Amino acid sequence: MHDELERPNEYIKRHIRTVPDWPAPGVMFRDITPLLANPRVFRVLIDQFVHRYFDVRPSAIAGLDARGFIIGSVLAYELNVGFVPIRKKGKLPFTTVEETYELEYGSATVEMHTDAVRPGDRVVLIDDLIATGGTMMAGMRLLERLGAQVIEGAAIVDLPELQGSDKLRAAGLKLFTLVSFEGH
Repeated sequence: MHDELERPNEYIKRHIRTVPDWPAPGVMFRDITPLLANPRVFRVLIDQFVHRYFDVRPSAIAGLDARGFIIGSVLAYELNVGFVPIRKKGKLPFTTVEETYELEYGSATVEMHTDAVRPGDRVVLIDDLIATGGTMMAGMRLLERLGAQVIEGAAIVDLPELQGSDKLRAAGLKLFTLVSFEGH
């Protein structure tokens, strides 16, 4: 039997590249691009999310800029639901709602079109990684402000030492992640 079928999360984790000291000294960057480049690994990755949400039947998948777009759009396609991009400020052409959140040094703002979801929509919010949780928290607030219910936050990687997943759970967001890495 193929190893990816026996332990898909371990198979996925082995294909995440760690880049030390990027983008700053002391940071261990978890790079998912090797997952995307290998068609077998990419399929195993997407299948983990498809199997998770196939029976849940969300109304839409919302992806966080930018790697959440890659996973989220493919997942939305596979589930036959719409995809909602949550973008960095100034990237969307129509009327938007925005949410600002704190970063380690400064702040950032994400936006979503005001007509991207409707009250009562059941949305899965997805990104590649949960670090401090700020981006996912901002995305959840945007979706909820427009009346959507965020049924779960999802990511490939959790970095538990940064406590973002703890903050998100404390805010009432159910989370699903495939792998975790110690450290930053």
